[in-house]
Amino acid sequence: MPGKAKPKASATARAKSPCRMPKRDAVALAEKIVELLRPQGFRRTAGLVSLLTEMATQHRPVTLAELGELPSLSGRDQATIYRLMMKLEEAGAVRRVGFHGRAMHFQLIIGGHHHDYLVCTSCGDIAELAIDCPVTPIEREVASKSGWRDVHHELEFFGVCPDCAKTS
Repeated sequence: MPGKAKPKASATARAKSPCRMPKRDAVALAEKIVELLRPQGFRRTAGLVSLLTEMATQHRPVTLAELGELPSLSGRDQATIYRLMMKLEEAGAVRRVGFHGRAMHFQLIIGGHHHDYLVCTSCGDIAELAIDCPVTPIEREVASKSGWRDVHHELEFFGVCPDCAKTS
């Protein structure tokens, strides 16, 4: 519509996830991950457990800014959260999700479980793709025929979300 400004792309758009993990399950998963990380030099600290618990509870890609705003992580230095996220990524516990030109997002890696996303090119909203992943069979075939292990993928679709489509 003429005269209506398009929403500004958000650097911290929140991904919509249809499946949030209950807090007690998130805490149990966080504790399990901490134990798995011990051989790589990680120690069980309140900050590490809080960070992993929040990421499991959120069950969606989160930015460093969003993590810093969460009550259980408030008061933690952004630089400390960043360094911890880099160590977790290096250890294979989280993955960086690019969303091409958006703020850096991170998602907890849960074995045998992944997400694909829709990204609004107008407002920056990120929504989980709520269908069975069409690439999974190809991923298995690639692994089988190539002999590679731990083959994975990221799938992102870009377009205009329903809210932005209404205003344009």
